[in-house]
Amino acid sequence: MTAALAAESRTTDETWAELLARRAAPTGTAYGPLSRLFDPVLARGAAADGCLVIGRLAQTLDGRIATLGGSSQWIGGRGDILHTHRLRALCDAVVVGAGTVEHDDPRLTTREVPGASPLRVVLDPARRLPAGRKVFRDGAAPTLLACREDVPGGPSHGDAEVMRLPRLGQGLNLAALLGALHARGLSRIFVEGGGVTVSHFLAAGLLDRLHVTVAPVILGSGRAAFTLPEATRITDGLRFTWTLHSLEGGDILLDIPLARTRPRVCEGA
Repeated sequence: MTAALAAESRTTDETWAELLARRAAPTGTAYGPLSRLFDPVLARGAAADGCLVIGRLAQTLDGRIATLGGSSQWIGGRGDILHTHRLRALCDAVVVGAGTVEHDDPRLTTREVPGASPLRVVLDPARRLPAGRKVFRDGAAPTLLACREDVPGGPSHGDAEVMRLPRLGQGLNLAALLGALHARGLSRIFVEGGGVTVSHFLAAGLLDRLHVTVAPVILGSGRAAFTLPEATRITDGLRFTWTLHSLEGGDILLDIPLARTRPRVCEGA
């Protein structure tokens, strides 16, 4: 490692230590690499539920998050993996859908960076996932399985606690989820994936920020990053501002402030 790279690495480590300190006691300001991207993640939630909700996806240049068969590891490079683990370390809870657990069997820990692992929340409305998945048995961090209140079963699922929530269609009332998490003292919520889960939060107007990693890959087919009702006009789409960041390995990261804005195609849905 050259002297310049070593100095940059030390500066990044120092900034990360400052950010972790602010996560525990949100005072002061971090300076240096990472602060421009992560300072907004440490802000207080402005919504009535008291939560700050960050969604995240990694996609190809043509907007795919997985092949049609479900393969998604790894679209992003090393920089995206580090970014994801840093978001976990700065947040109180990490939320994923049942499809992500089924296809990827993730651990959802912070093993790649310093910092404590968050509470893991798996959204499984029909409680269909087997209890043998890693998040339900590895003991690496506390876990909640969120399901509909009308689904049968006991108060635990493997080592995970079962949280029952009101039904909304065939899914869960996500506003009720945020309220339940905030009641437990969890206010910084990281919605890690997959695309359907992030899309549900977006459609409900429940995302404060959205982080999208774009990898220099073209698939030409596969699963779309976002799933929303069909738009008939360009003006039906959600237009926003963004800030671009470069990640190690050639990916770019788009930091998008949404402030709970709901896409026009979802209004009235």
